[in-house]
Parts: sequence; C-alpha cells; structure tokens
Amino acid sequence: MRSTGSATAASDANARRHRVVAVAGALAALLATSSGADAQSAAAKGTGRSATKPTASQPAGAAPATATKAEYAQRFATVCAACHGADGRSETPGTPALAGQHGFYVITQLFLFREGRRDNPAMTAVAKTLTDNDLRGFADFIDTLPPAPPAAPSTPTDPARMARGQALAQQHKCVFCHGSDLAGGQQVPRIGGQREEYLRDALHGFRTGKRPGYTQAMIEAVSGIPPEDLDTLAYYAARVGVSAAGK
Repeated sequence: MRSTGSATAASDANARRHRVVAVAGALAALLATSSGADAQSAAAKGTGRSATKPTASQPAGAAPATATKAEYAQRFATVCAACHGADGRSETPGTPALAGQHGFYVITQLFLFREGRRDNPAMTAVAKTLTDNDLRGFADFIDTLPPAPPAAPSTPTDPARMARGQALAQQHKCVFCHGSDLAGGQQVPRIGGQREEYLRDALHGFRTGKRPGYTQAMIEAVSGIPPEDLDTLAYYAARVGVSAAGK
C-alpha cells in the first residue's frame, strides 16, 4: 500500500509536469514566430557565427535588423548592464554572465521570468514589463555578445578537482546536451566559463526542485547526484576554457 508521503510526492510530481506542459505550450507558440533555431545556430558550438545568421527577431532570408539591434543594445545598457555587465560578463556574485549565451535560451528564460515560473524579484520586475517583441529583441541582442574567457579564479585551479569534474560531466551526461566544451546551443545554455556560485546555486536548485526549467530534463538529470558532486561540477564548468572566437 502506498504511503501518504509517497502519494503526496507523486501528486506534487504530476502537478509539476502539468505546469511544465502548460508553460511549454505557451512558450512554443512564442518561439514558433522566431527563427533563431536554424541550422547555423544548431551547429554553434565554438565554430564561429555567420554574419547573415537569422536571429530571434529576423526571418530567414531577411536583411539584418540593424535599427532593432541598436535599440535593444541601448536598452540592454540601460536596464541590464548594471548587473550583467556592459559586455554581458557579470562581475556581480550570483548574477550570471550572458556573454556567449544563445538567443533561444535567453528568450526562454525571459519568458519564464515574465510568466512567474522563475523566482527572482529583480528579473521578474523587469520581465513583467516586456512584450513578446521585447523578449525577441533582447534575446537577439544577447545572442550577438561573444563568449568571454572565464574570470580569473581567486585561488589556483585544483587539477585533481578539475579531473573529477570532467569525469562527472561525462558520467552524468552533461556533455551530451551541453557539449564537450560546455558551450551549449539553442535552448541549452552555455555553462563553460559561467560564474561558479551561479552554477552551484542553479544545480542545487534543480536538485531540490526549487528551480524550474523549460522541461523536467535538468531536474531529472541531477536529482540523484550528491550535493558535493554538484559543487565539483560547478567548479569544473566555471573553469572550462571558452574560445573568444564566437559561438
């Protein structure tokens, strides 16, 4: 006979799945009008970007929307740069670097903040004011920010811990989605060179279920990983070299 605790856990899991399906449907409708998931973006794991790549606000075959990009570059400088850095390289603890992130991932996260699915007071306050076109515009601009080298660590890198982190990334198939260089692609974030404390908090949030995702993939992937191994994964990913050549 199933215990009350087990039944409650199953009910909570089912509720989470229903919420994920609902959010996924709404987001899919938004993304259906975006062309950022073209073949060039799908192959964007450190291979360099095309100057004519369609973006989240630019239909395939259209001329680059220079004015739109300039507008959102200015809005980024006004609204986002204070926390995320003028070039997307955050120097603020707990605030992720946006440099090198993929447009489809960015628009997904902005959508989740706007719809109240992710909980961060500052981001929620900003995202609630954004239209669908704003989501595409900011994602389009951030998609142009080249990845930056990882921030210099405050202490020497521990080779043994890096080796352990690399082994864990293989063991738990992190590289299957994020790539061998952890550069991500489309709706999979670039985690190579990301701030360590941000990665650590995100991994623990997925493990406890406090941080939602576009799908259940991350929650399921890390649910059985010991907390100390998550810390090691964050340590490793934050120090993985990132090519400045582009996505």
